[in-house]
Amino acid sequence: MITRTITAQIKNDLLDYRKIILVYGPRQVGKTTLIKAVLSGLPLKKLEINADQLKYIDVLSSRDLTKMEELIADNELIFIDEAQNIPDIGINLKIMRDSLPNLKIIATGSSSFDLANQVQEPLTGRTITYRLYPIAIQELRQQLSHFELKDRLEHYLLYGMYPEVLGLKDSKAKIRHLRELASSYLYKDVLKLSNIRNSDKIAKLLKLLAFQAGSLVSLHELGKSLEMSHETVNNYIDLLEKGFIVFRLSGYSRNLRKEITKMNKVYFYDNGIRNVLIDNFNSLEWRQDAGALWENFLISERIKKLAYSSQYANTYFWRTYTGVELDYVEESAGQLHGYEFKWKSDKAKTPPTWLEAYPDASFQLINKDNFMDFVG
Repeated sequence: MITRTITAQIKNDLLDYRKIILVYGPRQVGKTTLIKAVLSGLPLKKLEINADQLKYIDVLSSRDLTKMEELIADNELIFIDEAQNIPDIGINLKIMRDSLPNLKIIATGSSSFDLANQVQEPLTGRTITYRLYPIAIQELRQQLSHFELKDRLEHYLLYGMYPEVLGLKDSKAKIRHLRELASSYLYKDVLKLSNIRNSDKIAKLLKLLAFQAGSLVSLHELGKSLEMSHETVNNYIDLLEKGFIVFRLSGYSRNLRKEITKMNKVYFYDNGIRNVLIDNFNSLEWRQDAGALWENFLISERIKKLAYSSQYANTYFWRTYTGVELDYVEESAGQLHGYEFKWKSDKAKTPPTWLEAYPDASFQLINKDNFMDFVG
C-alpha cells in the first residue's frame, strides 16, 4: 500500500472544518482507496455511497431534505463516490450542508469538469478541493531508496505511474492493463458528459497529440488532419484537459516580438497512457523520443509536486522565433526559474538570449542525477 501524500491533509481538513471535501482525478488513480484510508480509524459513524447505484441517485438528486435525512439516518459522515453521476449534485450537497451543519461530507469525481460545473455555483465557499493524480515519485520515496527509484526510471517512463501498473511485475501485464485502461476509461467521461458522438475523432486527436508531446502544437494543422475546425480541436483538447488526460503549457514572454506565445505544448499526465496511444513500449535506447518521454515525465511529476505541496506557480515553456528554447519555466513569488531537461547529458549552457532577456532569472539542468530535487 502506497500512502498518498494528501491523506493526512484531507483527514485534518475533514476534522477541522465544516466544509465539503471534494477529490477530483482520473479513473483508476485510487480515489476510493485514498478516501477509505482517510476514513479508517475515524471515530465516526459513516455511510459510504457508490453513486453508480440507482437507489442512491434517486435520493441524492431529489432536492428533498426529508428523503436525504432518511438515507443519512444517524450517520455522522457521508462519503459519495463518483458523485458526478448524480444529477444536480451541487444543489443537493448544498441542501445537506446548510440543513445538516454537523454532517461531514466527502465526495469524489472522476470528471472534474462535470462535477465542478454542478457544484461551483451552489457550493461557493462551502468546499475544500483536492486533485489526485497517478502515483507521484514523492510518494514512492516512502518505500524506495534514491538508487531504486533511479534504477526503475525507464519503467516509469515507459509504463507510467498508475497504481495497478506499478503493482504488476510483468511488462506484458502492464501493457495489457494500460490498453484496457485506455479503451474502457480514457474517453468514457469525456464522451458521456460532453455529448461528443464521434469517438473516432477524439481517439485520432489523442494519438496525434501523443506523437507531438513536448512539441509546439498547431491547432490549424491538427484541424486539417482531423477535418475539423481549429476551434473544435481546441474545444476537444479543453475537454481532454478537464478529463485529466492531457494538460497544456503556454509560452512565457515579456517581449512579444521575439518570443513564441500563441502556440502551446501539450503533455500527458501519464507516460504509460501516452505510450499505449502510439503503441510503443520499446526500450529507450531504441527510441528517438526518449527526450520527449523524459520531459513529459518530469513536467507531470512537477505538476503533482506543486499541487500536493500547495505551492502556487505559473508554468510555461520558453522559445524564441530563432529556435532558442527552455523546456520548462516557473514563475513564483516574483522569481523566474528556467529548466532544461536532458535524459543522457550532464551538461547544458544557459542560453545567452535567456540571460539577456531575464538577467535575474535562474537556470538549471535536470537529468537522472538530480531529478529527485525537482520532483520529489
